[in-house]
Amino acid sequence: MTKTVMITGAGSGFGKQASIALAARGHHVIATTETDAQAQALRSEAPQLTVERVDITTDDVNKVAAWDIDVLINNAGAGQTGPMADVPIDRVRRLFDVNVFGTLAVTQQVLKGMVAKGSGRVIIMSSIAGVMAGPTFGPYAMTKHALEAMGKAMRAELAPLGIDVTLINPGPYQTGFNDRMADSMWEWFGDASLNAPVAPVFKMIGQMITGAQLDPAEVAQRLVELVEADTTTENNFVPADIAAQLTNRLNS
Repeated sequence: MTKTVMITGAGSGFGKQASIALAARGHHVIATTETDAQAQALRSEAPQLTVERVDITTDDVNKVAAWDIDVLINNAGAGQTGPMADVPIDRVRRLFDVNVFGTLAVTQQVLKGMVAKGSGRVIIMSSIAGVMAGPTFGPYAMTKHALEAMGKAMRAELAPLGIDVTLINPGPYQTGFNDRMADSMWEWFGDASLNAPVAPVFKMIGQMITGAQLDPAEVAQRLVELVEADTTTENNFVPADIAAQLTNRLNS
């Protein structure tokens, strides 16, 4: 059955690939981007999509309440690494503004229509970092742990209203996001940092996480499956054994 699917953060990465894959299967895809420039670029590349600018940290989210959405994919997100003793608080606040507060804000707007018609699905882009936290990835993991709590509470609250909520938990995939996130701490981390003596270890961990990343088409395909599935599970790890893979990689 053809569905109207809204995807946030569709200007690149998982969101862009999933938008194109869903449209190819006949779904009406509203692909949203943070900026007008991203929207213009996506319209040119994929005219089969309905592209709108929706910065989820602004009043842009208010306009989506008028859209008739069957499935919302909360994909928009930001990344930040750094040891917890040193990471600038303003960077952590920005991370929560996007990943947690922005995600909740746009979801609340979409839910107005879903509750009114008694059906819908919300897919939340969590991460393996939503259930695991390692050195320097604490700031990002904090936000994904918060999304896990949000999604699991919503799943229980909204099921009686005919709305399904599920979380997807990818590992490290080659979209450029993980590389930018791993590099982000070096914009401010230096010799004066409390954790400066451990810097070589932190660099090694970043290289381990960003080395041998996976094909993001696998996550796009899983998103397609979740959109079209009759029922979902609470969490969806991609690949299924990602926790064991990362543990082995860090321990090797």
